[in-house]
Amino acid sequence: MVEGWAAAMPANAWNWIAVWRRNYLAWKKIAIASILGNLADPLIYLFALGFGLGIMVGRVEGASYIAFLAAGMVAASAMTSATFETIYAAFGRMHAQRSWEAILCTQLTLGDIILGELAWAATKAFLAGTAITIVASVLGYTAWPSALYALPVVALTGFAFASLAMVVTALAPSYDYFIFYQTLVITPMLFLGGAVFPVSQLPSAFQQVGRFLPLAHSVDLLRPALLGRPGDNVALHIGALCVFTVLPFFLSVALLRRRLMP
Repeated sequence: MVEGWAAAMPANAWNWIAVWRRNYLAWKKIAIASILGNLADPLIYLFALGFGLGIMVGRVEGASYIAFLAAGMVAASAMTSATFETIYAAFGRMHAQRSWEAILCTQLTLGDIILGELAWAATKAFLAGTAITIVASVLGYTAWPSALYALPVVALTGFAFASLAMVVTALAPSYDYFIFYQTLVITPMLFLGGAVFPVSQLPSAFQQVGRFLPLAHSVDLLRPALLGRPGDNVALHIGALCVFTVLPFFLSVALLRRRLMP
């Protein structure tokens, strides 16, 4: 087993694939149920709010409300899928199953494990977001083929939220603490990040907060692509999501090194 800081960082550019593949082989036995579970919540929001509020709201930013909402639900599905995979499944592999402890006895480092877990969570986020995109496209609520430009953003969104959730995983003593992250961070972000209604309609103080949220950057990239419109400040939004991916990764590496390799 590699010692010191060398064990906390990825050993090379490909070791993480072994962790990703291990998670994939375990997941594919329940793949259909998992995908349906990831689809349920955003589709309920899409149809309940889209058809319910959509009748009263009418058009938002030049599009029907359900089309406006569809882009938000793609981002939200990537957010929730990546988050839940990290704070529950990855935490279980680390804490209860102790799979990480066994992997650390091989040539893989802690950094390889974390990177593999993030890549797997981003993969699940990509599948969830792509599924919502396909449903919305079939129903005519997204533009085609410009919706294809949204898919890399879905994957980047998954990486960003998985990386943020890994910090929570590194700090949480047990599963019970994850409800605070869900209630105090993820749920408010859904409503402040522009997924359900425009950030511009919020009070000015909440507008300032909302524009800094990772979900807001994801929505600002996804909505123009899905509606077939040119995007604004694309480089800024992509850069912000990259920052939300990279900085929490290094923080989680430091925290998990202290937790697992004292």
